[in-house]
Amino acid sequence: MEFAVFVTLPGLVILLTVVAFADQIWRLTGRGKRTGQISSTGFEQLHATFSQGKQNELKERQSALVLRDDEEDGAPPHRSTVDLKGGRAVIRISRPTA
Repeated sequence: MEFAVFVTLPGLVILLTVVAFADQIWRLTGRGKRTGQISSTGFEQLHATFSQGKQNELKERQSALVLRDDEEDGAPPHRSTVDLKGGRAVIRISRPTA
């Protein structure tokens, strides 16, 4: 009979709340070595069930994790250089050919 409660929406919310409290207690006692929160994932998925905007946000977040981030992306033009550690930028402007 208890299983039937957890397959309903209110039962799912109760189950997620219990898991969230257990997750927080587990992390506060120092036994959990991870930095993220598992309980927030369940609540985000529940929120996405009822909100189309949240579904789009989760899909965008997932696609951002898959995409590659090249070092050259957003770099200055070819002959210009930026040294962030040294605090120096060299910008060479090409002359138009007549």
